[in-house]
Formats: sequence, C-alpha cells, structure tokens
Amino acid sequence: MRSLITNSQFEQFIAAHPAVVIYFSSPACGVCQSLKPRVFELIRDEFPKMELAEIDCTEAVELAAQQGIHAVPSLLVFFDGRETLRLSRNFSVTGLRSELMRPYSMIFD
Repeated sequence: MRSLITNSQFEQFIAAHPAVVIYFSSPACGVCQSLKPRVFELIRDEFPKMELAEIDCTEAVELAAQQGIHAVPSLLVFFDGRETLRLSRNFSVTGLRSELMRPYSMIFD
C-alpha cells in the first residue's frame, strides 16, 4: 500500500499498474478508519494483482479536489488507466467485491 500526496504521484501510480484502488480518507473519520482494513483485506485476499494506494485528504487537499472527492471515505478504481468505479461515503465491502469481480477477471484471467 502506498500513500500519495501530489497529482503527479497519482497519475504515475495509475499509469504504472493495470489495476488500481485508491482509498481517500481522513484521520478524523471514524468510518474511514473502520472500513479501511476491511477494504484492504478484500483487495489483498481476493484481488491480489490490484495495487492499493491511500490518500489522506487532510494532507492532499488539492489532489482530492482535483479528483472530485467531496466526502470520505471514497474509493476510486482504475483498470488500464481508466476510472471504472467510484464509491463514496456509504458503500459495503460486499458491494465492492461484486463490482470488482467482472473487470478484474477480464484483465487477469
């Protein structure tokens, strides 16, 4: 898992990997902190070829704004450099799993 702060780091990370999950959060957000380990465990266990990065919106305010993040937690998923999924505020790990299965299998199976 990587921590990103600048827009260029963000763009380079997405360009360097075929499948990326970006988790936007804030240290003061209780939901962010409780959901993060479950999301990371899901990716690590069921989608191991995906790369993970976290963005602390209190440290990377400009990057979060450039990406249209207005609420935390938010999740952006990129396949082949294109945003394919955007989840914000109220989402479940089960829903995330079902949303990722098809595009992941199309790229890696």
